Amino acid sequence: MLDGVKHIILILSGKGGVGKSTVSTQLALALKDKGFKVGLLDIDLCGPSVPYLLQLENKEILQCPEGWVPVYTDAEQKLAVMSMGFILPNRNNAVVWRGPRKTAMIQQFVNNVCWGELDYLIIDTPPGTSDEHITVMENLKTVKCDGALIVTTPQAVAIEDVRKEVTFCKKTGIPILGIVENMSGFVCPHCTECTNVFASGGGKSLADTAKVPFLGSIPLDPRLGQCSQKGESCLIALKDSPASVAIQGVITKLLDGN
Repeated sequence: MLDGVKHIILILSGKGGVGKSTVSTQLALALKDKGFKVGLLDIDLCGPSVPYLLQLENKEILQCPEGWVPVYTDAEQKLAVMSMGFILPNRNNAVVWRGPRKTAMIQQFVNNVCWGELDYLIIDTPPGTSDEHITVMENLKTVKCDGALIVTTPQAVAIEDVRKEVTFCKKTGIPILGIVENMSGFVCPHCTECTNVFASGGGKSLADTAKVPFLGSIPLDPRLGQCSQKGESCLIALKDSPASVAIQGVITKLLDGN
């Protein structure tokens, strides 16, 4: 099912709550608005947030002879989405599964979704280095995966957890495309001044230590979450905001690398 996919990018983080799904969503929306055909696969089985972020809740997954048909965000079918959130009856339902059942579901997501021809497939993973990540890598062995974009926040406690993710990538042979520092300062919605709420520079320091590219720092901007919930790319809706400029810089570096 992945034969028609040109580029596969994993979004990883060893820490929960770093805004990984927001980064994944905005990356997918921005690539779509640049004219690419994009797929967004949410394999966070216990906390699928992509349907909520894109206002796709209550959408149904259809079946075809080849497998599952993803949910499209637009009539032109430029952005296709698959998530556990489409299978659960509602967002309050908990997934209480052991490892083997999680593994089987991820295998279904990777191997049985009819993506068709895609320029990019973005895979949003849960935090950590557990069954889900190992299963994804095992199922991507037969196709070319460009590598992983690792998301962190500036605080020391997040950096320590994300450092383990870097080690996981190196042990499993996943190329690291770069590190993004999210929530790097707070952008006032009125004056657009950016103020450091947490410590800053942790992502850059980790990238230097690990000898991997640093792709940029994305500040906190309340309007960024609002864009995601409307299914809008911040590159268009918030063209000149610091967060939008930072995301544009991340995308430029990723495209230059490809």
